[in-house]
Formats: sequence, structure tokens, C-alpha cells
Amino acid sequence: MLNYANAGAAAYGKYEKAGKMPKGAVLAKSSFLANAKGQVSAGPLFLMEKMAGGFNRDSHDWRYTMVMPDGKVFGTTNGTGSAAVTFCYECHNSVAAEQDALLFLPEDVRVK
Repeated sequence: MLNYANAGAAAYGKYEKAGKMPKGAVLAKSSFLANAKGQVSAGPLFLMEKMAGGFNRDSHDWRYTMVMPDGKVFGTTNGTGSAAVTFCYECHNSVAAEQDALLFLPEDVRVK
């Protein structure tokens, strides 16, 4: 799993010291799936985009999108399949007050 940030989200690399992200900050996280036989395949792509204030109070103005390996959008906050991605912000909200809903890799696997 890899995390990517656009220029607007460059502070993400500061981890817990990143502060609040500006409107237009985009984070992307790739994923993979492994079955019981040890076979690995591509998993969903997860996206977070900081939207303008008032976009969605419940998600702290983050738009979450999940794209399946076949390119189909599973869901996007305030869009098609919105209810299917509420689990994203429900989890991210656990650190919303301290970290602007940003979750980080464990320290032992971070790029320094």
C-alpha cells in the first residue's frame, strides 16, 4: 500500500505535524488483496479531497472516493454511492480534531 499526495497536500509528509489541509489537497492510497492461497491482486484506490467549507459537515469537508480495480467508482461522498463510503469518514473522524481526519502509516514504515 502506498500513499500519494498532490502539491496541495505536501504537508502530509510531516505526519502528525501536517496541520489542517487546504481546499484542493488530494491524497490517494493504493491497495492490494491477498487470498487464502497467497495470490495477490490489485485492490481499490482510495481518494480523499479537501473540499470547500460546508461541503459535508459529517466528513469534515473531505470527499472520499473509492475506485475499484476495474475503474468503476464504488462511491463518492455527496455523489453516486455516497452511503457506501460513509465508513471512510466514520473511521477517519476518530482523528478529525487532532489531525484533520488524516491517518498515517505506522512510524516503522514511514519514509523519513
